[in-house]
Amino acid sequence: MATETTAAHGGEAGGAGMPQLDFSTFPNQIFWLLVTLVVIYFVLSRVALPRIGAVLAERKGTITNDLAAADELKQKAVEAERAYQDALTKARAEAARIVAEAKADIQKDLDAATAKADAQIAAKTAESEVAIGEIRAGAADAVAEVARDTARELVAALGGAADARTVTAAVTARLKG
Repeated sequence: MATETTAAHGGEAGGAGMPQLDFSTFPNQIFWLLVTLVVIYFVLSRVALPRIGAVLAERKGTITNDLAAADELKQKAVEAERAYQDALTKARAEAARIVAEAKADIQKDLDAATAKADAQIAAKTAESEVAIGEIRAGAADAVAEVARDTARELVAALGGAADARTVTAAVTARLKG
């Protein structure tokens, strides 16, 4: 019995070979291949590909929106930078104007203080010149007085007699040159 079973199975195995390569089963295999391919095609075309297409379309829309938003933000950044530069330029001009006004005010105050100091110096100089003139006049009178006294004493020491008018006239003549 064992030999019959083995012979029966062995005979089939030895004669047919690989079932995929058996030409008698090719039409059946081709039929199922076509059925499987049609089912795969319908599953892919009706279920998978629309989902993939929707995801790709959504991604493309998201990317397009993101690029548009990035361009808009870039434009806003350029405008903000331009506004910043304009504000900075205006602030610098305002600062320069304020500095110029401050310099002008300081120069005006300095000129007024200088004029006041010059007036005070001129007044002190005039007072000093008056005082110096008085001192010179007093000194000239004092020198003349001393010269008269000395001349009188010298004349008296030399044994002469001179009156005050003669001595005064001689000293005045000598002082004048």
